[in-house]
Amino acid sequence: MIEFKNVKKKYPANSLREEKMALDDVSFGIKQGEFVTLCGRSGAGKTTILKLISCEEKPSSGDVLFENQNICNIKRGETYSVRQKVGFIFQDYKLLPYKTVFENIAYALEAFDFNHEKIDEEVMQLVDLVGLGDKINCLPKELSGGEKQRVSIARALIHRPRVILADEPTGNLDPYHSRDIIKVLLKINEAGSTIVLSTHSKEIVNALKKRVITLEDGRIIRDEEKGRFFL
Repeated sequence: MIEFKNVKKKYPANSLREEKMALDDVSFGIKQGEFVTLCGRSGAGKTTILKLISCEEKPSSGDVLFENQNICNIKRGETYSVRQKVGFIFQDYKLLPYKTVFENIAYALEAFDFNHEKIDEEVMQLVDLVGLGDKINCLPKELSGGEKQRVSIARALIHRPRVILADEPTGNLDPYHSRDIIKVLLKINEAGSTIVLSTHSKEIVNALKKRVITLEDGRIIRDEEKGRFFL
């Protein structure tokens, strides 16, 4: 489903940083329905991989394939077709502070002129999935960190994406809420969605017992089924 072939990503120097090789000759594949964890220290290249999958950035060299389509060759105006198949979960939630739980989830559908009945149906299904039925009319400021992240997950699922990219989704959460979020991601994976999770949490990686791709300084140093965190 997703394949990286000898991918390199270099960020040029500017006034704030020196030239940086974020990914250096990275190759791997991810099958439909897999749950894959990208682990490594901050700056190892995890987020860069997610940005390449979602067409947010392009590699400096090499190929990135999504469902057999080389997304490196996609023109800027055509990236929408790929992004519609991808849901993104962020560490800092990125919720609209003036909208309720329902409105934050529904917002993406409203932009595409879905009728109100369809929006209500879709949003309520996702609210039930992430366990926020009693918080539907709350604003983000009234939610815990774990609840905010569940809203973020529901929003990422609203278009029924084939792939969920989760970039350090538990980075701002305590261990209890972190386990809660991982359980939701596992439930989504069991329903058929491909999950690519970026984390530097040893506890999460070792508890998941899923495939682990370990990165260090932009290179893959380990790729194991049911892997563990060794850094």
